[in-house]
Amino acid sequence: MSCLALSLQPTNGSDILLQTREWFPPARALVALSAFRQTRLAFATGKNNNAEDGDTSLGDDPLAASSGQVIVGVESRYRVVYRLVNAIYVLGITTVDDDCVNNVFECISIVNQAVSVVVTACRGVDVTPEKLGRKYAEIYMALDIVLRGVSNIRLAAMLASLHGDSIAKMVHSALSTENKIRGADSWGNIEAHSAEHESSELAFTNNSFELPAETLEAGDEVAATLARTEQGPVIEQEEAKEDENVEKDPFAASDNLDKPVDLVGGFKKDKDQASDLAMVLSGLEVTTLPPAAATESTHIGVEGFEGDYGGIEFSKDGSTLPEDFEGINQAWGGGLDASEFVDAKKVVKREGLGGLELLETSDAPAAKAANGAEANLEDLVVKQSAMKGPEMYISEEINAEFRESLLARVGLMGVVYLKTLPPKQTGNAETEFSFKIDGANGVKRFVMYSSSVSSLGNQMFHVRTAPSDEPIPIMKYSLLPRATPLPLRVRLVKRHSGTLLSVMIQYVSNPDLPSPLTDVTFILKLPVDPTLSQVSPKAVLNRSERELQWHVQEIPLKGSPVRLRARITVDRSEEDGGEELEVVGYVKFSYQGTKSLSGISLQQASEGKTDFYEVANRYESGVYTCN
Repeated sequence: MSCLALSLQPTNGSDILLQTREWFPPARALVALSAFRQTRLAFATGKNNNAEDGDTSLGDDPLAASSGQVIVGVESRYRVVYRLVNAIYVLGITTVDDDCVNNVFECISIVNQAVSVVVTACRGVDVTPEKLGRKYAEIYMALDIVLRGVSNIRLAAMLASLHGDSIAKMVHSALSTENKIRGADSWGNIEAHSAEHESSELAFTNNSFELPAETLEAGDEVAATLARTEQGPVIEQEEAKEDENVEKDPFAASDNLDKPVDLVGGFKKDKDQASDLAMVLSGLEVTTLPPAAATESTHIGVEGFEGDYGGIEFSKDGSTLPEDFEGINQAWGGGLDASEFVDAKKVVKREGLGGLELLETSDAPAAKAANGAEANLEDLVVKQSAMKGPEMYISEEINAEFRESLLARVGLMGVVYLKTLPPKQTGNAETEFSFKIDGANGVKRFVMYSSSVSSLGNQMFHVRTAPSDEPIPIMKYSLLPRATPLPLRVRLVKRHSGTLLSVMIQYVSNPDLPSPLTDVTFILKLPVDPTLSQVSPKAVLNRSERELQWHVQEIPLKGSPVRLRARITVDRSEEDGGEELEVVGYVKFSYQGTKSLSGISLQQASEGKTDFYEVANRYESGVYTCN
């Protein structure tokens, strides 16, 4: 959430102006303003040197406190972004949200826009309450527009009309101002051009273009010349004799297209062709053919110390290289056999790849079932149930702190997760459905993932999101402290006498839980490493972490309180100046079932229609301590 309220607060005196959003009560804004004034005065007098968020920039020097932010409040905490203009603080109030820090920067931008409005209204940085009172109505309406979000273009137009035009023009000139400054035309000017463009497009689609008959006939004649037959010239000569008396078309194709292409100046085959060829060759020198010995194959011999090793023979039929070195170009090498150099008797080679051929020839052994009959391997595989549709579940985390037997503080945070069908199964189709939430009377705050979820009112919501392989968190909520149920009530008591430290943890389960808690772990943080210890019942001691751990299998719902006792010896030398030893206990548990801890449930939007499937909800302990 961005800025909730804007205010003008002088350094001395009451507040001048307060502008809030519709859903933010002005009483809470006044509480935040009062806390800011008290914080500012406390820093100015030097009574408080440590702020809650470590911000020590507020002081009695105005330049040191010209701008910044500070967290105020104890029960209801707010973040106040401030800027000091002369003697007036321009304040922006927002919530303390650690998960989303974008609201801080948006609030700073709104405060800067409010400073521009104040400076323009006072015609300079000499901002005083008297000058603000003269333009109070204009400043009030301008800050109201700025609080709800305004662009830089409209802000500039508002500042320009702050002293000249009326308030109504400042409020109602949003669309015209944007269009004028961006240079865009209004729809009245564009409508005529749009109608003309549509009529031109319609006329163009109805037009047809046809070639004249003369052009088509000329194309047919050219195509006839490209695909000629053997009797084509004879037929054309007869047609030419018949058409001599016909008047020729001046635009007809030329007769040269029908003539054959002449080669070498009209060279024709006749009986005298051989004699002409002999006359042409008579003036050329013809080389004599090589002797018959030159056509024989060439042999390159290789001689060694022990005689002739053979050689490679090259001839017109090819080379004898593949025959002499058989298999040298194969994939596995080949060509050499070590058995030729060992003995005259060659070693019998094994067939196949040394036993691997059994993998191909032998049949696969059939699996046997428990009763001895053969069963297929596919029947033995446990098949997971496929998703029928989108699935939703709730994950909650409970935090509690007990001081002796009293509950100091408690908080419950919950997240609603959506698990869509895999993208491969849906073909990247979006998941869209509606659902409603029951049992949300004790919810303190709801936060939605606005890009995927929208509220329909009456605790009904609509989901539209792309498919994902991982669960998507779509909503978060927190419960009021008085409406938060406690799974366990824990009590820690200690007694230190002399060198003996006795500690007892007492716990009892909530009888209204949906089911008993299982696998609960109690951890006791010890102040020192014990040399001697007695525990009841049995526990695990971790000396490196100085911890005692009890693991309880199951805690009954309607049972009597159970005690965990520990007694350790403490050396006086390990105490720090006789200070009291601090002992802290932690509890860890988790649960998964059909019901949630808070009582919130997800329901179908319409009866008789299954838009999603609700799977097992879960809750676990966060910071669950007792001291």
